[in-house]
Amino acid sequence: MSEEPTFGTTQRGRRVHASTRDHLPEVLKFNLRALRQAISEVEGFNAKLAVVITSGVGTMACAYVFAGIALISLPDAVRNGRATIISWIAQTFLQLVLLSIIMVGQRVQSAASDARAEKTYEDSVVILDRLDASTAGGIADVVTAIQELGRKIDGAPAGGATTRS
Repeated sequence: MSEEPTFGTTQRGRRVHASTRDHLPEVLKFNLRALRQAISEVEGFNAKLAVVITSGVGTMACAYVFAGIALISLPDAVRNGRATIISWIAQTFLQLVLLSIIMVGQRVQSAASDARAEKTYEDSVVILDRLDASTAGGIADVVTAIQELGRKIDGAPAGGATTRS
């Protein structure tokens, strides 16, 4: 995983990488400031509680805890036979452990997507600013050049007005 951003940074300093996996370190670190910000962005007790629970369950540490909890019941499943083992895998292990792992994966993909979207927006703003019709070097210059070419093709003198019928 590269430390240096592939596509630079956004104006707010967010690193933009070509690969989603390069965003893994920033998602795996517990960031109390980001959690406080996320809590402050929602209103109401239920929404704040949901943010806290989602942030906690969506970590690899939680996935390891869930795996440990699931493995505690494995010996009983083995003693009770094949059907119980299959049931244990499907209902206990997969549901507990995969829940957290999927949430971590979604957070990584979301972080990468958000960074790319922010960079794309910032680049679009720069392009639109440079193509402003009222500034020199913008669309006004392009339109003027096209009109001059049109006049030359029509045989009219450059700088003069042409009328088409």
